[in-house]
Amino acid sequence: MRKCLLATLFVLASAGAAAAHTGHGATEGFAQGFAHPLLGLDHLLAMIAVGLWGARIGGRARWLVPAAFVGVMALGGVIGVAGFGLPLVELGIVGSVLVLGLLVAAAPQPPLWAPAAIVALFALFHGHAHGTEMPEAVSGLAYSLGFVLATALLHSLGLMLGLLVAGRSPLALRLGGGAIAACGALLLIA
Repeated sequence: MRKCLLATLFVLASAGAAAAHTGHGATEGFAQGFAHPLLGLDHLLAMIAVGLWGARIGGRARWLVPAAFVGVMALGGVIGVAGFGLPLVELGIVGSVLVLGLLVAAAPQPPLWAPAAIVALFALFHGHAHGTEMPEAVSGLAYSLGFVLATALLHSLGLMLGLLVAGRSPLALRLGGGAIAACGALLLIA
């Protein structure tokens, strides 16, 4: 467990600033798509929070909550590539960090459809932002596959951490959610 926690701390410490949607770096190919969610603090924290919340709720939410995010994120990407506008995208992305962190910390036990709908809403913003950024001259499929895989792996990391910590120290899981929410609040005012 210590190795897992150390790896998580390393990933969080090495994440870039929350400028994940302002044209940083190349966006061509699988490797760039895979790296993208790892380099933006907003993405990194939101993706881990989705997994933590799924673990916190338990049962079918462990797979449904992350799956809803990934599926709707892909749809949001298609909508963005197609050129359809979506208002308040950046606010939705940064707000996802705050809200998902609060949900992990508060530990509500809603009906299964509610967490799936909440993460789907945020996923639409995350996907749309990346769809609108994708240059026309690059392999959108390779980039998208990398992005989706990295997102799913971050959800899995959050899920594993949540499962490891929830049974041993529910307070630690609540504090982790609170820390994510605090980062979201700082990103909102930055």
